[in-house]
Amino acid sequence: MEEIRFCPSHGFYRGETCACGVKGEIVVSKEKVERLGKFVSGVLRHFPQKFGLEIDENGWVSFEDLARLVSRKYRWANRWVLKALIYSDEKKRYEIRGDKIRARYGHSIDVKLNDMPEAQEDTLYYGTSEEEANRMMEIGIKPVNQAYVHLSTTIEKSLEVASLRTRNPIIFEIDARRARADGIRILKANDSIALAKEIPSKYIKKMIQYSSS
Repeated sequence: MEEIRFCPSHGFYRGETCACGVKGEIVVSKEKVERLGKFVSGVLRHFPQKFGLEIDENGWVSFEDLARLVSRKYRWANRWVLKALIYSDEKKRYEIRGDKIRARYGHSIDVKLNDMPEAQEDTLYYGTSEEEANRMMEIGIKPVNQAYVHLSTTIEKSLEVASLRTRNPIIFEIDARRARADGIRILKANDSIALAKEIPSKYIKKMIQYSSS
């Protein structure tokens, strides 16, 4: 986890120096970034109702309501700090639109995300373990503890994700073009992640095995 700094020319960023080379002032420490990030993730992805936040079918909540909630939880976290967390996040976990904010992906609650753009990639990727690969070849790829299957837009990203869970990942190539043509909705969460309710096995066109050795 990296601290959040502020560059006068380019705004909030994470790490020692901005892309322009300026070493900006620290506005949120590493420890606070981690604490605030976990809390915001939990609220927007998993339990908004627990904290009295009204969430619509596309995952949006009031930014001001969330900012007030964050300030009650952490005295040092105001709406400026919350925006610093969002705008400096290179993984683009969240999005602010007007007076609303939402998580782009990672939901365990039921969200439809009807206003999210559709992914246009012809091929997408999904990384898994050897143990799960054979089962998915039979029943398809279904979400586990999440509302959507999370697909990667590049094979490198899928390998990175899968390697967090297994030393010998299997990467599926997904025929996203054919799936879309058959009516499967695939959403573009950010540059690296696409979402689908499930991917039937007939759209798995290739399986690639990797080894940590």
